[in-house]
Amino acid sequence: MDELKWLIAREIPHLRRYARALLRDPDAADDLVQDCLERALRKRHLWRRHGSMRSWLFRMLYHMFLNTKKTRWYKRLAVPLEAVAPTMAESPRQEKYVECRDIAEALARLPKQQYAAIILIALEGLSYDEAAWILGIPVGTLRSRLSRGRETLRSLSAGTVSHGMMRRVK
Repeated sequence: MDELKWLIAREIPHLRRYARALLRDPDAADDLVQDCLERALRKRHLWRRHGSMRSWLFRMLYHMFLNTKKTRWYKRLAVPLEAVAPTMAESPRQEKYVECRDIAEALARLPKQQYAAIILIALEGLSYDEAAWILGIPVGTLRSRLSRGRETLRSLSAGTVSHGMMRRVK
């Protein structure tokens, strides 16, 4: 395996996590990652070695996500109460689960642009420059989206999420 293929293979877990955050459907996310990896291998001659491989792949994945977004229809999975009832009896993990669910629901209500910015910064830990490059926007625009997204999250989660969980988004 040549060095470039090795560099691409190293980023697969990060690509999967980012794709799952964007799509919220594990199967569709894996398909998106597969398509991204195929394109990256086909277009490997376009990668300029002065940049980050992760940023290049994330940018490719994000643009593929945007290009296919118009044709995708997602259905929320309805889970019968009977399937959830046994887990409702667990006491120690419930509060953390509820907090995580509340954060996920608040994130899902954000506009896609704010959501993508927050995921890249808070979940993936990318720099502002890298995240702005991936999204194809100026750094100032990224900061504005982060600010508006964080404010929206604060208002959506006021009183329902502990401050510890919100600190991770800051």
